Amino acid sequence: MAETNPAENAPRQFVNYAFFKVDPAWRRLPEGERQAGKEEFAKVAEEYRGRAVVVPFSLVGIRGDADILLWRIAYDLETLQEMTSKLLATGLGKWLTVPYSYLGQAKTSVYEDEFIHPSQEEKRSRVRPGEYKYLFVYPFVKTREWFLLPKETKQEAMRGHIRVGHEYPSVKLNTIYSFGLDDQEWVVAFESNRPSDFVDLVMELRETEASRYTQRDTPIFTCVRGDLRHVLGTLGG
Repeated sequence: MAETNPAENAPRQFVNYAFFKVDPAWRRLPEGERQAGKEEFAKVAEEYRGRAVVVPFSLVGIRGDADILLWRIAYDLETLQEMTSKLLATGLGKWLTVPYSYLGQAKTSVYEDEFIHPSQEEKRSRVRPGEYKYLFVYPFVKTREWFLLPKETKQEAMRGHIRVGHEYPSVKLNTIYSFGLDDQEWVVAFESNRPSDFVDLVMELRETEASRYTQRDTPIFTCVRGDLRHVLGTLGG
């Protein structure tokens, strides 16, 4: 039986990483039409203040298969679905595809963490996006052998993994659980103002015992945060 926390009875956040790609033909539209479409898109997103958290990022010039990310948090799936439908119906949205969209829920980690690291989210049951400039996102899948290990063995392996994470206080970890909701088991999102620290962290994590049981941790997205209108402006129109 999977490990659970019976004390976690509060409503859980649904967390979605929605990546959008603009059709290159959109850039050849008249400037006024492009500007109107971007403004319509921004206003739809703003309508959901109070119902959802929406944090925008640009991937222009970083990846070729996605241009913008909306990191979205809500307490029901219908809000996320309704928002997406309205966004895609805007003048800009009609030119967008969604090449990637990852879904999960926030919940308390099942692993004990004896280290003190205020910037980490491992023990918290809510995702709280910070004010960091960069975000690094990827889906995460472990082998079935990992889940068949005794709880004590997994805890010991994770102890080293967690220790390494705490050596990089400039990097904040957000983890969501996708079991039964999406193709992956987790989605991890690291926030930082220092990409070099994240590179070093990932290199060191490769050497931990827990990494032996990683089946998949790609694709990886490097995203640059900005206000929504600035992010839309990076589309080139």
